[in-house]
Amino acid sequence: MSLPDCDPILAVDFGTSNTALAVLGADGLHRIPVEDTHDTLPTAVFFPTEGGGMQIGRQASAALIEGEDGRYMRALKSILGDPLFHESRLLGGRRQTLADVVTAFLVEIKARAEVATGLRFARVQSGRPVRFHSEDPTRDAQAEVDLRACYHAAGFEGVDFLCEPEAAAHACHQLGRDSHTGLIIDIGGGTSDFTVFRSQGGAVEIMASHGIRLGGTDFDQKISMSHVMGLFGHGGQLRRTFGDELLPMPNALFHDLSTWAKIPFLYTRETERKVADLLAHAVEPAKVSRLKEVITNRLGHEVAFAVEDGKIAANAATPHAGIDLGFVARGLAAPITPGSMNAALTGFDTALTQAIYATLMQAQVAPGQIDTAILVGGSSLMRFVSDVVGATCPTAKIERSEAFTAVVDGLAIASAA
Repeated sequence: MSLPDCDPILAVDFGTSNTALAVLGADGLHRIPVEDTHDTLPTAVFFPTEGGGMQIGRQASAALIEGEDGRYMRALKSILGDPLFHESRLLGGRRQTLADVVTAFLVEIKARAEVATGLRFARVQSGRPVRFHSEDPTRDAQAEVDLRACYHAAGFEGVDFLCEPEAAAHACHQLGRDSHTGLIIDIGGGTSDFTVFRSQGGAVEIMASHGIRLGGTDFDQKISMSHVMGLFGHGGQLRRTFGDELLPMPNALFHDLSTWAKIPFLYTRETERKVADLLAHAVEPAKVSRLKEVITNRLGHEVAFAVEDGKIAANAATPHAGIDLGFVARGLAAPITPGSMNAALTGFDTALTQAIYATLMQAQVAPGQIDTAILVGGSSLMRFVSDVVGATCPTAKIERSEAFTAVVDGLAIASAA
């Protein structure tokens, strides 16, 4: 690597699901291996119950999978802007906030970048979604304030933000012709972002950007609710303590259990009492017994990983794809097919279509004027996403960028501006 002359800027794509780092050297872009030889690491943390320090990335996931006692957390980015971000809780043997956790994560990746490059990074160019919270401008603004404060607390003196699809446009504009109009579709773990850009003479003009709070974790949540939660009692009935009338099973607990960011907060005495009460009154106690197993043994993230694996298998049209839940009860599994998955995701295609049209309208560009539609982000690999893009911009050539690194590449390139 040919190092920058001075004042290097660390490009950070702090994603809901994955994080990546890069720097622009004198000889061009360099991704920074952030975990062994990997260009990305899962945005996940693990706090061992017995102490020993926070683990991050694949090490955190391995601790969870290997059954180490502790608290696993993922999708931290989705809590930015929420009052929950600043609430103190017991983690790793001491009370701390999620803001403290994100800061510690950023401290660690900054240190790894400095060891890998031999540079000291005082400035950061960070990606951000166009909208952290598409329906709440106040929370959206607070989310950037929260993330900026975490970067400063992690030791960065200068903090700049660039919308993620705009960063991707800088990295991907050469996928089209020398002169063309492109559309970035960036479907991440927590948000979907869109940018219309014009590439001409090697330069990129950003014409419009738009974003909605919809991403891969939402896909997982819907699939979990439709395919898995029924095995734990969702949709069932409860007997009254007195009388013969039956009551519907409440939804809130199952909704939280199927939501990545909310799973860690279910492991409380209060939740255990609720589940015990449900079990005592359930018409189908065998199913609720499985729910008790999940809560008591803190298997919520294992369930979420199983759903994610099932989603990927169904998207690839793997024969006999299923969601393996054998760790809850021997032989337990939920079948999943491309058809059943698409049925679960009904409505998301409409939301994506509307968001694309909104972006085109802001740019004053007709669908037929888009020469290249470029898919970015891990969740863009879902087939229904490319189907939506093809139907919305039928004359555009659909290209796939490097799904997990296009944003960080563009952040590093844009840092030279």
